[in-house]
Amino acid sequence: MHSCTSVSLDLIFHLGFANNSSLRPFRRSRLCLSQERGIIKPENRHDKGTFTEYNKLGTKDDLLISHSPVAQQDSLPPLVSALKASAEQKVASFHFPGHNRGRAAPPSLTQIIGLKSFSHDLPALPELDNLFSPVGPILEAQRQAAKLFGSSETWFLVGGTTCGIQAAIMATCSPGEFLILPRNTHLSAISAMVLSGARPKYIIPQYDFKWDIAGGVTTSQVEQAVKELEMEGQRAAAVFITSPTYHGICSNLTEISQLCHSHGIPLIVDEAHGAHLGFHPQLPNSALQQGADLAVQSTHKVLCSLTQSSMLHMSGNMVDRERICRCLQTLQSTSPSYLLLASLDAARSQLSENPDTIFNRAMELAFEAKYLIKEIPGISVLDLARFSNFPAIDPLRLTIGFWQLGLSGYEADEFLCRDHGIVCELVGNRSNTFTINLGTSRDDIQMLILGIEHLVGITAPIDGEKGYGEFDGYTPFADIKMSLIPRDAFFASKKKVGIGESLGKVCGELICPYPPGIPVMIPGEVITEKALEYLLDVRSKGAVITGASDTSLSSIVVCNV
Repeated sequence: MHSCTSVSLDLIFHLGFANNSSLRPFRRSRLCLSQERGIIKPENRHDKGTFTEYNKLGTKDDLLISHSPVAQQDSLPPLVSALKASAEQKVASFHFPGHNRGRAAPPSLTQIIGLKSFSHDLPALPELDNLFSPVGPILEAQRQAAKLFGSSETWFLVGGTTCGIQAAIMATCSPGEFLILPRNTHLSAISAMVLSGARPKYIIPQYDFKWDIAGGVTTSQVEQAVKELEMEGQRAAAVFITSPTYHGICSNLTEISQLCHSHGIPLIVDEAHGAHLGFHPQLPNSALQQGADLAVQSTHKVLCSLTQSSMLHMSGNMVDRERICRCLQTLQSTSPSYLLLASLDAARSQLSENPDTIFNRAMELAFEAKYLIKEIPGISVLDLARFSNFPAIDPLRLTIGFWQLGLSGYEADEFLCRDHGIVCELVGNRSNTFTINLGTSRDDIQMLILGIEHLVGITAPIDGEKGYGEFDGYTPFADIKMSLIPRDAFFASKKKVGIGESLGKVCGELICPYPPGIPVMIPGEVITEKALEYLLDVRSKGAVITGASDTSLSSIVVCNV
């Protein structure tokens, strides 16, 4: 076995990632024609999910060549096949939508997506099945997805993971029942509590101030929340965990699911960023593989379905499937897009062709990119050492810190995008997150390396580790006092007050800055001085404030209580 440090320096430092800095000499290394193949594995358990195992690095010339597209399937998956056959029928169409199979498609949009997309944009025709009572190709497509992902049943979603999370919480929590969940949960879980009337029992996740990033949830935190409810004579109706987080941090769902089941509590996992998990030896196991009862995945994120399409998976019989069906019918459109549904079927089919090897190339690229970027002075790369209480970080997430250069994530993003055409997934206060997927090429990695090297070349590193604007040692949700449950706050009468008058009042709107994408104020919580300071701080540094009626934060909506 070769350790990470035993990889040939010639290979690592001369991959042809030329330095394009205007302040330093331009040099492109010639590449040798061969290189011994090796296997790179983690040196300890904390490295799980950080490095990739692969058969060989290949020749250096290979490393500069974009990999070929994913292989095409020989036969069409069931829903894709049904949609294709229906679109090819010679019929007089007297049904919706009004573009009439593309005959009246808006010319401005056909210039972008062509006519074929419109000809396949069909309604719930008999041959295409019905999403809410499937008996044909939708049923077969969902069954094949369930088999691939290891669920007892899978539902296709056209309202994104948002509607899946809402359905999962509504199916497990009735009005007044308690839901244990992290305070940095996705906004959809808050709206689900408004819809269901569930009462939140919040867990405060680990927070890393250097990176300005929240971690996952530990088993002991869940156990403590369960015990606290029991001491109050209450019981949790469900536990809701986000794993992996936006930055790829994974909680120990195996232990958490065992704990939940020992108390007869179902475990719901927001796995929006983890539809690919479990499909490579160096990827963490999926939520279902770790015992989750319900898992909601954004198939459109790392996998390849169309944006807004997701899947809800169920395992076991702890959750009432009929209640899930009723919730989904309540939340989803009665006119679902068959393009979105077919894209879910197609993405499943693409993955099932080579489920054990399809991510090999992406894993290689992710490892090489991280290794090279770590060698660039003034640049930090997030690894599991910052969150050692957790079993893994998704290796396909690359979070890079720029504070040693005296730059915020916003400033680095502006430079990389404007001058190098590099578009990241998540812009943060102190870092940016890049995602590597099946479509990532070596050209993309080369552009990223060149862009970062250029940024370093024109920026003088500052002294010390603190660098750019570290916060003052408190989380954005450190001081929580809930006056109303989210549902009651949502329906309460409200008024708008100046920010100076809002202190101590009950928040009437959900205020969430991006970054870090964590709700700082949730309807029903008492507005604190620390929360206001945090909001004003991140807004001054470029964060986008969502949910607030006044994004300048000169005023805030509060409840009349």
